[in-house]
Amino acid sequence: MLTLLEDKIATPLGPLWILCDEQFRLRAVEWDEHSDRMEQLLGVHYRVQGYQRVSSANPGGLSRKLCDYFEGDLSVIETLPTATSGTDFQREVWKTLRTIPCGQVMHYGQLAEQLGRAGAARAVGAANGSNPISIVVPCHRVIGRNGTMTGYAGGVTRKEWLLRHEGYLLL
Repeated sequence: MLTLLEDKIATPLGPLWILCDEQFRLRAVEWDEHSDRMEQLLGVHYRVQGYQRVSSANPGGLSRKLCDYFEGDLSVIETLPTATSGTDFQREVWKTLRTIPCGQVMHYGQLAEQLGRAGAARAVGAANGSNPISIVVPCHRVIGRNGTMTGYAGGVTRKEWLLRHEGYLLL
């Protein structure tokens, strides 16, 4: 059974759940109001092995580092370790999301092309939407082909805020 250490921090965008394993690798980061989505994803990813959640203050320093991100240390999220379950394709998409530089965006088609799967924008979008590690695996950096703020589980307002925070100027 997997033990997940959990903490909740205050952010400018509302409370944020942080869950990591005992090796302090992030397994889930999700907005409090979407904790049902987080529970659903955890159930999908860890139903075979099972998991338990244990309250922990600032596990592995991850809570403090995410607070640092919100306070302006944007590069800190690039240093945070993650571990995800999911399909090989999902993990490939999530790994590629982490290569999008802070302050830049990519559209779903570009992400599919970068993965060597031109024409798979919808599949990439679905994998993007199943990302359990919000912010650190920066799914908010993926936008619609025409520049629209499409598909962010935390809401478009949060997506826009995160992109502005990272220096991407919205038109």
